[in-house]
Amino acid sequence: MSRLVKIALPTLICVAGLCASLGADIEDTPYSHVLLLSVDGLHKVDVERYVADHPASALAWLTAHGRTYANATATKPSDSFPGLLAMVTGGTPRSTGVYYDDGYDRTLAAASGDCIAGARVQWKQNLDVLPFSFTTTIDPLKLPRDPADGCTSRVYPHQFPRVNNIFEIVKAAGGRTAWSDKHPAYEFLNGPSGTGVDDLYTPEITVATGVATTNSFSLTMAYDDMKVGAIVNEIRGFDHTGTSYVGTPAVFGMNFQAVSVGQKLKAEQVLTAPLLTGGYVSTDGTLVPSDGLEATLDHTDQSIGAMVTALADQGLLGSTLIIVTAKHGNSPMDPATLVRVNPTVISTIVNTVAPGLALLSADTGPLIWLKDSSTAAAVVEQLNLPANRAAARIDQILWGPELAAQYADPATDPRVPDIIILPTPGTVYTTSATKIADHGGFGEEDVHVALLVSNSAQPRKTITDPVETRQIACTILKALNLVCDGLISEQIEPSKFLPNSDHKHDGSTIDVLSKPRKASR
Repeated sequence: MSRLVKIALPTLICVAGLCASLGADIEDTPYSHVLLLSVDGLHKVDVERYVADHPASALAWLTAHGRTYANATATKPSDSFPGLLAMVTGGTPRSTGVYYDDGYDRTLAAASGDCIAGARVQWKQNLDVLPFSFTTTIDPLKLPRDPADGCTSRVYPHQFPRVNNIFEIVKAAGGRTAWSDKHPAYEFLNGPSGTGVDDLYTPEITVATGVATTNSFSLTMAYDDMKVGAIVNEIRGFDHTGTSYVGTPAVFGMNFQAVSVGQKLKAEQVLTAPLLTGGYVSTDGTLVPSDGLEATLDHTDQSIGAMVTALADQGLLGSTLIIVTAKHGNSPMDPATLVRVNPTVISTIVNTVAPGLALLSADTGPLIWLKDSSTAAAVVEQLNLPANRAAARIDQILWGPELAAQYADPATDPRVPDIIILPTPGTVYTTSATKIADHGGFGEEDVHVALLVSNSAQPRKTITDPVETRQIACTILKALNLVCDGLISEQIEPSKFLPNSDHKHDGSTIDVLSKPRKASR
């Protein structure tokens, strides 16, 4: 750990010791600030292992003063856009209408060309003003168009989610809001109002000075440092640049990318030294982080420690609730199970039945949009042939009534995929020889993420009840003494704030994917 964290954390423990006698009731006391941190790729087991091996770490301190949710599930599909939306809207794709950062909408038109409904919609670096080295600007001419008005208007990211979010509610209540993330397209956090986030800092991660940031552990850690600096400035009461004093936000936070790259990148591709490797390695039958992944975990922990120290320095530690979680996990963790499959294997199968596939979005859980949804049954029948199941490593297929029960009917909802493939565990659909893991699927390692809710006055607890990351939205509003009834997602798929202790699960939330069946012919 950095010298800063080593000095600060013992002091914080003393502060917590003065408050420990207050007991569990302090957990329900309103806070002035909530700091939400998404460490992409961070599994529950990653935190457990790191805390056990690093008892003086920031994560260990937060764990000692917080509630660890040992059975937390992220969204399905497990992608960044629906993952973060769940945390701030309380909704899954069923209510948000957002299934992936690379999806399809049957009612929108492409950014250019004929004004014809049906378009791929990407919410990432494809929207940036070029050249996009750390740009924070969207090029409007790259946005999809709305055929409803003759394609004269463009659809911005914040207009795409169908529901509002906590930033809008907090701001309406008079609180300041801030967020930092990896693409300018994350302006979707402004919500349908377009004004949800007061201070949005979104430096582009994809390219830095002509080099792919995510091809390097070191460059990704340096990229995260820019956002960490922004958060520390905001803790001190300034805007993210550190130049204007505006007051510490009521709700703010950021996304960490380094751990995710540490899990996904086979080895350092940019720098000559240090020659770090990524993923997990097996030691006496136990999976442990590689040197590259360990370096990213250490760096992220130090960054979180710097934030905790800044909160203490500003006298805000006791009045701030800190939430550490992940938009998604990454899989596979065991390198022995990794099998790469070229995604064209799937598209070729589909096109034999329905030529002109609308879109295949395939990382670890392929989503298939068809130009003609009426061909879905024929496509599933073809995918279900033994030879095709083997070639595409298909374990299960979600479509028809089961898919509609989980989300909506693609025949009536223009954004729902027609078919979702649940592959054999360990499968990554990629042509990259340097990629050893990814996300997007429905499996355990993709969705079983870390979730820690901490404050210096809280006692240590481990809660084993099943929870969802979408419950973070209501939890944040409750912490700020607000109610979550104002979240539109609550009208479609009600949720609750995260429990303070284990309670009997009432079974009211039914996930049809908990026992998926083989696809019928």
